[in-house]
Amino acid sequence: MVEEEIIQEIRQEVANQLDYSETLSDQALEELIEQQLFTHTRAAGWTAARKAYSVKRIYHSFRGLDVLQPLLEDPGITEIMINSHNEVFIEREGLIRSCPVAFEHNQKLEDIIQSIVSKVNRVVNEASPIVDARLSDGSRVNVVLPPIALKGPTMTIRKFPAKPLGMEDLVKKQALSEEAARFLEQAVRAKYNMFIGGGTGSGKTTFLNALSGFIPANERIITIEDSAELQIYTIPNLVSLETRNANTEGKGEINMKQLIRTSLRMRPNRIIVGEVRGEEALDMLSAMNTGHDGSLSTGHANSSYDMLSRLETMVLSAAEMPIEVVRKQIASAIDIMIHLTRMRDGSRKVSEISEVLGVENGEIMLNPLFVFEEAGDGRSVKVAGRLQRTGNSLVHRQKFQLAGISVEGGLC
Repeated sequence: MVEEEIIQEIRQEVANQLDYSETLSDQALEELIEQQLFTHTRAAGWTAARKAYSVKRIYHSFRGLDVLQPLLEDPGITEIMINSHNEVFIEREGLIRSCPVAFEHNQKLEDIIQSIVSKVNRVVNEASPIVDARLSDGSRVNVVLPPIALKGPTMTIRKFPAKPLGMEDLVKKQALSEEAARFLEQAVRAKYNMFIGGGTGSGKTTFLNALSGFIPANERIITIEDSAELQIYTIPNLVSLETRNANTEGKGEINMKQLIRTSLRMRPNRIIVGEVRGEEALDMLSAMNTGHDGSLSTGHANSSYDMLSRLETMVLSAAEMPIEVVRKQIASAIDIMIHLTRMRDGSRKVSEISEVLGVENGEIMLNPLFVFEEAGDGRSVKVAGRLQRTGNSLVHRQKFQLAGISVEGGLC
């Protein structure tokens, strides 16, 4: 593409004039780029809009994330998927589409990846080709390098809104009903332990953020995450902990399990574990069972029952225990299961809210309180329907009674 060639020529001219022994201000760099572009003969016929775009594009190649910067600044884009240096996809309004941008070559993409991970003290290389990181705005980044990634360096960026969505916003987006939102608000205040399950991209972190908005401001909260994503601004007494990968010598790793154990010595009222994936599930359940009521966490699963099965597997990976004991541990720790689903039209909705009743005949029993019911015949691309009350009453009401809260809507 001729325009791309011209942009690269101008960029090289700017690079040749830079004195790397001196720090050039952002404004001075932009002025230098403008000067080179306006005097470049091959760009003489460009429109003002094309020139303005090119100045920004060249500037971002020096001080930003190159072709990714405009995508990161676009509030409508929620996910950026880089499969290789010349293959980029984006998600907008729940739909994935190809994006007509490309890096100069694989090395340019890898340079940007190294810049991102180094800012959060992470390492990614051929020996350790997979890493999770984050951008300064909180966006989550996953990187996979060759030889694992066959097409070249691969990066996935999950963006989060500058202002986190609250429960009112989710109700407006029809992710759940007002009645269900009121129930969850009361349950959070009454310190019910909740676990949010769902598939990839179903909105678990967003929903966890919204739930945290109901936590009383006078409590001490500890958040534990692999890569910090939660945006909690309503709690003054907040400590955020993040795992650390091992260094190049294989030392210095701090994992989720260690952070959960450490958090118990920090006098938390509640513990929020961003996502459980392995043996740390046992420590999380132990925390919920030992006086840290009102704790919240998330995990990947296809249904609430599937999430319970996955938790069993995680606990068994940490310790050899009879399955009956594991199930009793889970049932006594978790009070409410919430399941989120990404619908066929890209929307994200709460599909089920269930109470954990306990263990009966060796199985964990759930009491569905709200279930999503689709309207119509289900053939339309656009999903219509809402989260409906099942008519079942809440069985375990002690925490509501202790908190002096009267549950609305007849759930009790």
